[in-house]
Amino acid sequence: MKVTEHLERADGKTLFSFEVLPPKKGENIHTLFSNIEPLMEFKPPFIDVTYHREEYVYRQHPNGLLEKKTVRRRPGTVGICAAIKNRFDVDTVPHLICGGFTKEETENALIDLHFLGIDSVLALRGDPIKSEGVFKPEPDGHAYAADLIGQVANLNKGEYLDQEQDDVWATNFCIGTAGYPEKHFEAPNYNSDIRYLRHKVDRGADYIVTQMFFDNEEFFRFERLCREAGINVPIIPGLKPLTTKSQLTMLPRAFYLNLPETLVEAVSQCRDNDAVRTVGIEWCLNQSRELMAHGVPCLHYYSMGKSESIRRVAKELF
Repeated sequence: MKVTEHLERADGKTLFSFEVLPPKKGENIHTLFSNIEPLMEFKPPFIDVTYHREEYVYRQHPNGLLEKKTVRRRPGTVGICAAIKNRFDVDTVPHLICGGFTKEETENALIDLHFLGIDSVLALRGDPIKSEGVFKPEPDGHAYAADLIGQVANLNKGEYLDQEQDDVWATNFCIGTAGYPEKHFEAPNYNSDIRYLRHKVDRGADYIVTQMFFDNEEFFRFERLCREAGINVPIIPGLKPLTTKSQLTMLPRAFYLNLPETLVEAVSQCRDNDAVRTVGIEWCLNQSRELMAHGVPCLHYYSMGKSESIRRVAKELF
């Protein structure tokens, strides 16, 4: 089923979902399965699978010359989604990104997903290559998530890139997009970010899942402004329990978010990461309970490859 169908059938009950990372190239997929298995008892209706674009590495030859090579450190999401769907009989939501793909490559990936019976996707622009710092689309690729959403929506209408094709089948994807309770870091201001989000919904996005946040007031403000802007699709909050002290600096740097002072102070006083996990779980539980009372359709947890803290949160709530 589509994500939106799961939300409709829940009849007001808050659902549980989570996001996983594909294993690094060369790793065994059973490592991924072992992180998913402890969370299946909470009956997630769908699992998101991220996509990580290529990176540039420089390798030095014996003669001293450097060779620039493009590498993908994690395998493609399509195969991982199929493996999870086959192993756990659960719907999967692959992430589609603009970076590193032409429009034709995107169309081919969508056709593969359609053949596999995967009918929800999360369409994102994606991050720039780390060594470049600024996002650069592929030649004949999409520069913006809204355009990627538009391509998926067109395919749902049977509009392929090759318009001379006859007897084409329309796909039927449910399209998710990202929202940023604390503003996308490239947006000049908060209002422009909401306008751009409205544009993505107008292009065909069926639901929104947010970047992680640690202050529910940020989400409530974001949700209110979305509704005032005419954005009426479901909004799913994204959460993550803190697990290490280093995340106090890593998460704001990587995801451009703020951590509440009360949380920072509590984590700073922890002797070790075991204590941090206890604080992080309790904070995430309090966030989750308040959001459930608010009536959010689903709570979406970012695992970042680790499931134990999310399992302990879910055990209390679901």
